[in-house]
Amino acid sequence: MDEKYGLGKSKHKSSTVTYFYYLHVDIFCAAIDLQLSKFNSRFSEVNTDLLLGMASLNPDDSFVSYDKNKIMKLATYYPNEFTASKLEDLSRELDNYIDYVREMDNAFSSLKELGDLSKTMVKTNIHKTWGLVYLLVKLSLILHVATATVERAFSSMKFIKNDLRSRIGDDFLNDCLVCYIEDEVFESVPNDAIIDRFQNMTSRRVQLK
Repeated sequence: MDEKYGLGKSKHKSSTVTYFYYLHVDIFCAAIDLQLSKFNSRFSEVNTDLLLGMASLNPDDSFVSYDKNKIMKLATYYPNEFTASKLEDLSRELDNYIDYVREMDNAFSSLKELGDLSKTMVKTNIHKTWGLVYLLVKLSLILHVATATVERAFSSMKFIKNDLRSRIGDDFLNDCLVCYIEDEVFESVPNDAIIDRFQNMTSRRVQLK
């Protein structure tokens, strides 16, 4: 694999370039740089911090990905749940928590995902001992759902509030979004029930049929 050859030259001529060097520098590194460029354009710094923090909580392979600094960074994105004093408490909890789950309890040795970790923490009752760590695990679990819900709402808002409805009020927009996003729920409601509800809200000059 380390045979020397000359790029664009006869193989019989000596060169300091080896196959390994060519594959590693000219191909492998170039491919990594391309992937990193696409990654950086797709994920902001906040998104990257969130993903790295969640990965650091992952229990797979005896918490091999554990990184306290990245977990603490993740917690700072939830200021309502983690005040300055709670961040200090979380820092102390993490030190004791990781020692326990790695060395003192076999129940955590075969876990693979955050969902498994959350269930085991409750089952072993340590979610009360390390409540802040458990809170961060729960927040990580719902992040995917919350992100998908927000993206769905924004997509629906673009569909509803277009150029023809640019002056639509916030209250009316919210009502329209609820009906559009939860269409399966509203499809199960009979039209007669909707008409009766609307008609009874206030006196109407015209009766709906």
